[in-house]
Amino acid sequence: MSRFDEDDAFEAGAKLSLAARAMAARPAPYLDDLNPAQREAVEALDGPVLMLAGAGTGKTKALTTRIAHLLNTGRARPNEILAVTFTNKAAREMKERVARLLGQSVEGMPWLGTFHAVCVKLLRRHAELVGLKSNFTILDTDDQIRLLKQLIVAANMDEKRWPARQLAGLIDHWKNRAWTPESVPAAEAAAFNNRGTELYAAYQERLRTLNAVDFGDLLLHMVTIFQRHDDLLKQYQRWFRYILVDEYQDTNVAQYLWLRLLAGGHHNICCVGDDDQSIYGWRGAEVGNILRFEKDFPGAKVVRLEQNYRSTPHILAAASGVIDANQGRLGKTLWTDAQDGEKVRLIGHWDGEEEARWIGEEVEAMQRGTRGMRPFTLDEMAILVRASHQMRAFEDRFLTIGLPYRVIGGPRFYERMEIRDAMAYFRVATSPDDDLAFERIVNTPKRGVGDKALQTIQRTARANGVSLLEGARLLIDAGEIKGKARGALAALIQGFDRWHRAAVAGANHIELAEQILDESGYTEMWVNDKTPEAPGRLENLKELVKALEQFENLQGFLEHVALIMDNETDEGGPKISIMTLHAAKGLEFPAVFLPGWEDGLFPSQRAMDETGLKGLEEERRLAYVGITRAEELCTISFAANRRVYGQWQSALPSRFIDELPESHVEVLTPPGLYGGGYGAAAAPSGAGIEDRAASANVYNSPGWKRMQARSTARPMSQPRESRAMVIDAEAISSFTAGDRVFHQKFGYGTVMGVEGEKLDVEFDKAGAKKVVARFIVSAAQADDVPF
Repeated sequence: MSRFDEDDAFEAGAKLSLAARAMAARPAPYLDDLNPAQREAVEALDGPVLMLAGAGTGKTKALTTRIAHLLNTGRARPNEILAVTFTNKAAREMKERVARLLGQSVEGMPWLGTFHAVCVKLLRRHAELVGLKSNFTILDTDDQIRLLKQLIVAANMDEKRWPARQLAGLIDHWKNRAWTPESVPAAEAAAFNNRGTELYAAYQERLRTLNAVDFGDLLLHMVTIFQRHDDLLKQYQRWFRYILVDEYQDTNVAQYLWLRLLAGGHHNICCVGDDDQSIYGWRGAEVGNILRFEKDFPGAKVVRLEQNYRSTPHILAAASGVIDANQGRLGKTLWTDAQDGEKVRLIGHWDGEEEARWIGEEVEAMQRGTRGMRPFTLDEMAILVRASHQMRAFEDRFLTIGLPYRVIGGPRFYERMEIRDAMAYFRVATSPDDDLAFERIVNTPKRGVGDKALQTIQRTARANGVSLLEGARLLIDAGEIKGKARGALAALIQGFDRWHRAAVAGANHIELAEQILDESGYTEMWVNDKTPEAPGRLENLKELVKALEQFENLQGFLEHVALIMDNETDEGGPKISIMTLHAAKGLEFPAVFLPGWEDGLFPSQRAMDETGLKGLEEERRLAYVGITRAEELCTISFAANRRVYGQWQSALPSRFIDELPESHVEVLTPPGLYGGGYGAAAAPSGAGIEDRAASANVYNSPGWKRMQARSTARPMSQPRESRAMVIDAEAISSFTAGDRVFHQKFGYGTVMGVEGEKLDVEFDKAGAKKVVARFIVSAAQADDVPF
């Protein structure tokens, strides 16, 4: 009897056999630990079930208990349960929890794993149906890029203009949509210079020749096999008697189709997810998959898990207030039995650096327990940012005050590849003998200087007792480097000569840094890079240039970075965590700081520009995820000013702040810009959260009022749509030569020259600086406020 015949026999007799009835009657003590909603979801074993599980509601517990219940009651044997999730860690945790619930190790569950792990097993069984052998190879990203480069060159296309990484991202997008080369819609066929689908087809053919697949193929091939071989699909529909899916809101189209095909027979599918936590649209996740579950599976039972075991009522109310503004959601209301605890704290700051300083001081105060709350350890605190470039201000501040920290989900700011590359350029510009730095960037971006050419440069430099830069110059002068590399390397050497002269002559180091990155082609390299990481790398480079403001020259900055990195240690002990909001999903901390809540930064302007309302709603879900990471204390902050593209810009508080329910928010009035606070006047009764924060903080400061008076904006009390502040760049300064002025950072000084809004100021302690008039006040005005 075949395997599937055995399955059919079991299915026919399972409900009638004495053994099955005895199994079903066995005690199930694990059910006693569930709340009513969890138990309802666990015991609803027949037909489609959607477990709509809010943040911190015990969805993993419910999911694993459901698997244990299926096994304990004899509804299914271990190899008849298909349970899929997104990470190996989650899969291991599911198996371990099931074993604890049953009091014995769970063996023989081959179909519990990630989507890709399960599909690898299936594809190796049926590889011949898509023209492969069972011992196929899975290509990594580097191999994939190398293969695509070969195809682009063979198609007589300029790989610089049409980079392989861009094509790889495009093909991955198509595979996530379950599109084969012949099924790519006409609207998408014009991509990649009208040759995207042609190259896609050539790529797939080349993969078959190599007996290889990429990660996207694992799902795509199995969807294709099931769609074309109905008999095989029906066999697996009988085999997988119960299907369970974790994090269903994160599935892409290919995963969705694969699941629908397998569940098309018995409909015994249980999907667990939270539409309010769908935050991965940028990598193919479709929130619509969970929103239309009831249409896909008519008669589906929807169980809402709403009792939260993580956060306080104030935190939950704040999160609910924000997410309620989304239209595309199924809806649920989180609640908890916990004590009210602290309200969500809201605070505004003058600029991003002040925000980092305040958070550093607050963290130290919370450690000491001097905030009227219990002491918090560093391990209990986290800073969650929208974009990785925000981390720089916090890392610099924490390194300065000696506060241990860890970056989760990525390297520290100064350890990032693009930052190390940029600093290598700066190092050679200031110290032409820095061979290590020269070696790092001589072929970044590509200049045709391969390993052999670099070895020749090294030999020449050693033979003549000179630096690598001078060795390269000797080879160029002697005509020993040919082709493309000769011209590119000569231009680089000329660039370093020019930049070094400028550095020695005391040129403006901020402008020089921008000039180096632009003229070297490094910035252009990332502008032309079409990978999802490229925009973030460009933002990090802009943040790096911004960091130079605090130093007199490039050399001083490089020494600072070298010293702080030298003081880094990997010693154990508590550390505060810094990570992006995306990296924080699934984590929780007693105390959470959410900085940078300003329109354009959060919600991200790029997300809204690219996908409109859909992007805004995903950003709002990201805000919901951020707030619900906090167990006891959540602090939201924004800054009135941030440096964007090298220019200071006023920033409006995030529209999400308006959506916070006032009764659950405390607006803080800290000491800050002018020593005694940003204005102690109480906000008018009935004022909105944002207006209360404004009157209690930066918007009540003299500097802000002066900026507001010079702008074309209406008063802060008017609606948001009319409050956008536009500073006139051509405005004429009200200061004249000889005026005594005060700058928050540089202190007191005397105006030496005026050019529109730009002032040459000789500061008493900081020396000569060029500053914008709107960022200083008269000395008399400053004297009115105690510093």
